[in-house]
Order: sequence, then C-alpha cells, then structure tokens
Amino acid sequence: MGDPVTPNAADGKRVVGVISGTSMDGVDVALLETDGVSVFARGPSATVPYTSADRALIRAAMPDAMAAPTGDFRTPALAAAEEAITAAHTAAIATFLVEVGPVDLIGWHGQTVAHAPDRGMTMQLGDGKAMAERLGIPVVFDFRSADVAAAGQGAPLVPVYHRALARRAGLAEPALFINLGGVANVTYVDDEHLIAFDTGPASALIDDAMAAVGASYDAGGETAARGRVDAAALEALLDHPYFAAPPPKSLDRDAFDPAPVGSLAHEDRIATLTRFSAEALAAGVALLPRKPVSVVASGGGVHNRTMMRFIEEALGVPVLNADAAGFSTDAMEAEAFAFLAARTLRGLPITYPSTTGVGAPISGGRLERPAA
Repeated sequence: MGDPVTPNAADGKRVVGVISGTSMDGVDVALLETDGVSVFARGPSATVPYTSADRALIRAAMPDAMAAPTGDFRTPALAAAEEAITAAHTAAIATFLVEVGPVDLIGWHGQTVAHAPDRGMTMQLGDGKAMAERLGIPVVFDFRSADVAAAGQGAPLVPVYHRALARRAGLAEPALFINLGGVANVTYVDDEHLIAFDTGPASALIDDAMAAVGASYDAGGETAARGRVDAAALEALLDHPYFAAPPPKSLDRDAFDPAPVGSLAHEDRIATLTRFSAEALAAGVALLPRKPVSVVASGGGVHNRTMMRFIEEALGVPVLNADAAGFSTDAMEAEAFAFLAARTLRGLPITYPSTTGVGAPISGGRLERPAA
C-alpha cells in the first residue's frame, strides 16, 4: 500500500512540525526535509515546556470544549486558552528558527481539547492565521476536521509518516509503531496493510492520578514500580466495550473512568493504571492481521520504564524505543506533522479507510499564508 506519486527531491521542502499532545507537557518542534512522500533528511528538534499558567488555562477550557457543538465554537475560556496556545507555540517556533534557519512551511497540530468523532466534532486550539502573520511563513493547521466531517475518526494521523519511516529504514515487517502520549495509538505496516487506531490510555490517567500528590507525571515509572497491580481493579478497567471493537477507532483522553482504582493506595493506583495501559495496548495488537516482528515505541511514555516493561510483558516481543531504532523518541510526532503539511500542500491523502474509517483516502489541513 503506497502513494500514487514517486518521491522527488526537487519537490522537497524544509518544514517545521509542531505539536503538543494530550498530555499537555509542552511544545515539540522538529525540522524535516520532505516532499510528503519520502523523508530526505531529519533535522534538529526541541521541546519547550508549557508554563503552569498556560497549562491551567488549557485545563480550565476543557469542560467548555467537551460541551461545544462544533470545533470552531469559542467561549471566553476557549478563546483565552487559544490565545495562550498560539503565543506559546509561535514563541517556541521563533526560538527554534534561530537555530535551524529559514524554512518553507510549518505544520502545526495545535492543542487538542476535545475529540468526539461520534458526534462529528474535534477541537484543536490554535490560530493558524495569526501564527502565519507573526512568523511570515505559511502554516498548515487544523489537520483533523476534514476527516471527521467525512465521517472518519480524525485520528490517528501519524500512520502515513510511520510507513515512510519504516520503508526508509528497511524495518522487518510486519512492523508496529507505538505512540505513548496521553492516549496510546499504534500503526501496523506490511506489504498489504496500513492499519492504525487508538488502543487506550497511555499516560493520561497516570498523569491525572499523580496530580493528587502534586506531581505532573510518574518520573521514570518509579511510583508504579513501588506499587502492586490490583487484579480486580485491572479487570474492571479492561471490562470496556472499546477493546473488542474492530479498528479503526479513536479515543478522547478522558474516555475511561478511573473509579476502579479510586480506593487503592497511591502507589498501587499508579501501578494498576500503568498495567492497564499495557494490557489495553496488547488487546489492540491482538486485533491485527499478524503478530509484528519489529516494534518501535515513541512519545513521552517511553521514559516510563515500568510502562515499557509492562508493555514488553504484555506483547511478548522486544520493544525498541525510537532512538534505539534510529528514529526520534520525542520528535516523531512533530516530524509527522511536518510530513503531513508537505502532503497537504500537494493534495495527497493523510487519512485512509484503514486508519480513521473515512470512506475514501482524503487530504486534510488548512493552509494560511502571511499577507504579502
């Protein structure tokens, strides 16, 4: 399964990809040289943490986002969060450009605050026009709305980039890419298939539970390592119809109720939620056509050593982090949105029936150019 066009270095562009995931830890930026079909070079990357004030604004806007009728609906709380997000992301890019020099294009995901494809709504905050004007560079943004409007899940979007990386690196297939952000998702690549879907939570429930003790995440998985997995609570968490549903499928970060772990001691709660993320991932992998022989993990969750150990135990195969496989653990998603922006510029598909459930392969993303 491939593209209808061949790679052409003459069509290559220097593109900066930018994302902040559902874990809301900060802004990831990365440089990619690509024509939207192949990757010619991977450049530097950087992460700029959100301030606590920005993170608080985003969290405060989430109830309004979940109640919003459309993705472009704005209440005062949503407008304030969008302004802060646009400013933070624009500043991160401007600083990055001092290091990498001029670029042709920016691929900006924005900040997801609600994702409800079952009612035809997804919301990523970020003003692409304002960013293009401030930086003087064309910006492709709003990557999910077209897919959701066409009855797709709007997620995941990274699979087409995973396929390009797998082919560039010559990974043994079937190959599996795992992304561990707030939500976990997988991409399965072989000669006949490009399959992708969200498997369940990765860090979202863990981060929320860590907030009870004043921490934003479980550093290194150390809290989980000290705890005991509660079998009854784990079974209750896994008793959810999502896990048996066939792909493609996608999730909001708050789709699962952590009530089954509510009465546990803190360390046991974190251990159980961490094991839940791993077992949910394994349940998703069991739905694939064949067992993967190459497994590569990226995203913030790879730094959680307990989660990685649980995932290897649940899958029964070694899991390489993306750095060890020659990719980038922390920059892969940002690179992907650079790749997707280049595809959007050429009108190439970014989502497929086997990745989001959309009826036919479609492009996506909106382009804003700075005023002349």
